Amino acid sequence: MVSIPLFTGYILDMLLGDPRQLPHPVVAFGKLIAFAERKWNRGKRRLWKGGLIAFLYPAGVGFVCWEIARVSLAFNIWYYYAVASIFVFYGLANCSLIEESREVIHTLEKQGLEAGRKRLSWIVGRDTSTLTTKEIYTAVLETMAENLSDGVIAPLFYYALGGFPAMMAYKMVNTLDSMIGYKDERYRLFGRCAARLDDVLNFIPARLTALFMALISYRPGLLKFILHYGRKHASPNSGYPEAALAGILNCRFGGTHVYHGMPVEKPYIGDNPRNLNRRDLRRTIRINQGVTFLSVAFISLCAYVSDFYF
Repeated sequence: MVSIPLFTGYILDMLLGDPRQLPHPVVAFGKLIAFAERKWNRGKRRLWKGGLIAFLYPAGVGFVCWEIARVSLAFNIWYYYAVASIFVFYGLANCSLIEESREVIHTLEKQGLEAGRKRLSWIVGRDTSTLTTKEIYTAVLETMAENLSDGVIAPLFYYALGGFPAMMAYKMVNTLDSMIGYKDERYRLFGRCAARLDDVLNFIPARLTALFMALISYRPGLLKFILHYGRKHASPNSGYPEAALAGILNCRFGGTHVYHGMPVEKPYIGDNPRNLNRRDLRRTIRINQGVTFLSVAFISLCAYVSDFYF
């Protein structure tokens, strides 16, 4: 019930990534959010309307997926395995994260700085138009660390708690945050509840991600480094996986980022402002792959132990 869909979805993600020709639930989530934003993000009571969306959309996704699980399980167990495996595949994003990061660096090295800036803008929310080569490398690795938590470990965590319905409900929350969870004038009220809910749901997964990263690439003092720098980030969660990666690579993240034309000063994470390179990218990829496998194996082991004893 747990392990077969989990490992099947994990393998599918490794082999296929995120095929653009296939329909994807997150694309549908994005269209639903965009529709609600156009209709409701205006006039009075934007905070209440945004809060209603932040509650109803994930609850609705969870309910629909729960019904799909119930019907497929009533049909037969193998049909459930197939359906659940597909949802786990859609819920994971590690292969696509790795491929997109590789593509940014490949474009930067083969086509030049301007092309690299444009390609980076596909995967980050900040303004990339003035970034240097060093800043592009830094942005890619920061994104890989943050999205290892948001796009891989958090979905796995909620799969472990409530199967693929909980996983998909979390994906809706995360999509809401990525689309409307900003602090600018347009989204400050409408997206506040979505952003807060995403912070709450990622509190444990972000710290688990940092812990698993430390287990994969441990060095003396790394846990102390993570605890010191993890809480310096403006986000209550993103700082922990970023601190773990900065400690492993002995580099520095943070600094001035520009979002929607507004400069945002982010505290530095780490104390070595060295230039990053392709070797660091390869090491980060190995860490992401190792952490993902460790998480899948750990969830399967917990499920086995639970079945054995209870």
